[in-house]
Amino acid sequence: MKYCSNCAAPVVRRVPPGDSLPRYVCDQCGEIHYQNPNLVVGSVPEWEGRLLLCRRAIEPRYGYWTLPAGFMENDETTGDAALRETLEEAGARIALIDPYTMISVPMVNQVHLFYRARLLDLDFAPGEESLDVALFEEAAIPWKEIAFRTVGLTLKHWVADRARGTFPFRAEDVRPR
Repeated sequence: MKYCSNCAAPVVRRVPPGDSLPRYVCDQCGEIHYQNPNLVVGSVPEWEGRLLLCRRAIEPRYGYWTLPAGFMENDETTGDAALRETLEEAGARIALIDPYTMISVPMVNQVHLFYRARLLDLDFAPGEESLDVALFEEAAIPWKEIAFRTVGLTLKHWVADRARGTFPFRAEDVRPR
């Protein structure tokens, strides 16, 4: 960041009084510019024991499979974000069941939150960011073609939890390998 979004004056990076971390501070107007993690929200859409996955039409990980998810927008709830992203990426209408996984990814300043969801019907189609969408039986999940570690972890939890017949909320961290 070079300039203040409030007054357009140059900013400096320093620890403001009463804070403990360096921030971009505008000496002209006094604005402190906080940079916080982004929230990525999505769903684990189910239909009769199968999961809906999207093949990515954008980078990163073009051509790989993922759960429908994306960045949360201002003025929406996490549930609203999951519904919107599923509709945008998979053309699918869902009913949210409950929050399922929350995975912190500090190396990219993100938190990924996935909701378990039920497909309302089989009327789905790829959105602009998807090459394809398809329902997968557990045995056919394309494990070697999963786009992101957070999606892989969520899918592994779903498979194990489905076998147990219970889906507890899971929170964990992903660290660099």
